[in-house]
Amino acid sequence: MGDHLGPLHHPTRRNLSIVAKKKRILILSASVGSGHVKAADALASAFRARDDVEEVLSDDSLDHTNVLHKQFYSSLYKRLSGLLPDFLGWWYETSDDPWVSDKGRLVFDLPQALPLMNLVKDFRPDAVICTHFMPAGVVSYLIGSGRLETELGIVITDYHFHAFWMTRAFHWYFVAQEEDRIHMQELGLPGERIHVTGIPVGADFSKPVDAAAVRLRHGLDPGKPTLLVAAGTLGLSPALAVVRRLVELDGGVQAFVTCGKNSDLKKDVEELVAGCPGRFKVLGFTGEMPDLMGASDLLLSKPGGITTAESLARGLPIVILDPIGGQEERNADVLLEAGAAIKCSEVTVLNHKLKRLLNEPGRLAAMAENARRLGRPAAATDIAKIVATESPRRPAVISPMREKALRKRIEERG
Repeated sequence: MGDHLGPLHHPTRRNLSIVAKKKRILILSASVGSGHVKAADALASAFRARDDVEEVLSDDSLDHTNVLHKQFYSSLYKRLSGLLPDFLGWWYETSDDPWVSDKGRLVFDLPQALPLMNLVKDFRPDAVICTHFMPAGVVSYLIGSGRLETELGIVITDYHFHAFWMTRAFHWYFVAQEEDRIHMQELGLPGERIHVTGIPVGADFSKPVDAAAVRLRHGLDPGKPTLLVAAGTLGLSPALAVVRRLVELDGGVQAFVTCGKNSDLKKDVEELVAGCPGRFKVLGFTGEMPDLMGASDLLLSKPGGITTAESLARGLPIVILDPIGGQEERNADVLLEAGAAIKCSEVTVLNHKLKRLLNEPGRLAAMAENARRLGRPAAATDIAKIVATESPRRPAVISPMREKALRKRIEERG
């Protein structure tokens, strides 16, 4: 591996006191669902808006591995989510073993990652920002082994720090909440390298929206309570069962329904609401989510990390539907604790819960305020500022001896 990728040197870094060097930024995501890529897109826009950044390249790291490796990452989660969600939750919890579980993953990832390493070599970045743990682990390995000279920032895209995100050489971690920083410090990661910025979302999620105009544009009543039923980019959710219940709700409530890339789901929903003119607007994959969230009073959705961050940036409270065990359950916990969501475990009681909530406008307003308080719409801008303006420094490195001591401490503390 070393024959293909030697150390990357940046001699101009030694002259930073003489001439300020604009930074070259490489952003690596992974097309596992859509959230990691969305976070990368938000970061790319924030970096490109800065005068002190020379060039930004944002790429899907799985496009630079072999086909089987890409399919393992991109297809496995989707299949397990749909077929074996309980197993996925069990696996998430079982594999959350600090300083252990990431080692096995690296053994699997590194042999497939030579094209990814060559991408890094060819671009010669001053900083690499990763929104998925796979490229983060590869780049961290290269830095720690002396094969790569760059700075590494790792952006956690859920409201929980899982052990898969552990690395042994890095410059920054960017996390969603203060609890993550505290947890990571307890695991032995240096707190001064951990920044509580929130999860990056597109700038449009913080722009004002004329809710009445958006509703009118889509054929809805500008004055009625409006729900947003979101099936996610892949169209994986109990959306059809939810809409079936909403059809039975009295006519005072209307809804946007987004079906993602699932054309069969969109067709089924359209047939279901055909007898309810003016109450539902059904869409497939859409770039209008900032407007739709801004024009809605309540989001009905699974609590994926990016969907949650986007909703909070909009100050939009959530009805949590069917969270997958693992990160979605952890995201749900954060929302419920903050008073920014309610949870509907059974679709049979959905209308009961909605009626109670919509009949208590003060409660709904309080949930919206709690969501705004938890939201971090400027996360991408804040991360870009930290990376672009901090002077280059050595990475934080967890040595084998230090790792052994940390592992022993974790075992003793339980």
